[in-house]
Amino acid sequence: MKLTKGHKKVLLETAKKAIEDVFQGQVEPPDPRLYPPPLSETGASFVTLRKQGKLRGCIGTVEPHQPLVLDVYKNAIAAAFKDPRFPPLSPEEWPEVEVEVSVLSPKVPFPFENYADLLARLPVGVGVVLEHPLGRATYLPEVWEDLPDKRLFLKTLAQKAGLDEWVYDDPKTRIYVYTADAFTEKDLEE
Repeated sequence: MKLTKGHKKVLLETAKKAIEDVFQGQVEPPDPRLYPPPLSETGASFVTLRKQGKLRGCIGTVEPHQPLVLDVYKNAIAAAFKDPRFPPLSPEEWPEVEVEVSVLSPKVPFPFENYADLLARLPVGVGVVLEHPLGRATYLPEVWEDLPDKRLFLKTLAQKAGLDEWVYDDPKTRIYVYTADAFTEKDLEE
């Protein structure tokens, strides 16, 4: 999905409007029919909120199932008010929050033999989805900036799924990779 600077601005404005709509008590999701492709096309996104550089909420979808503009709107509300790791965002905090939107490519299977094979071949810088019958988790590509060590990256991804590193040697485990076009308002000023 190729996004122009104009598309990215619309998606950032949509995410901010979603949060402000909740504060004003009038949630009005956008009508995708009023937006051009690719904003009106089915897409997957994450919305990440940061306050003073620290994570303040991050929710999204890996599987595209609704128009991208609507996905961003709903994920912004979820990141601000429904991320179980944080209390709901307060109106007082809102001016200090930076919004980042990530638009995901379709995920593709990444076959591997075992943990050693995965460590050796997993490319740094991609989004990773871990799926196992007992848990599921994903890390966006930008998580590599904070966790550049593959062992730590995979260990904490397993923990996020409620599992341990043994999961990578279990034949029921599936790994998928994807890319993301992530942007903030600062990125669009350049």
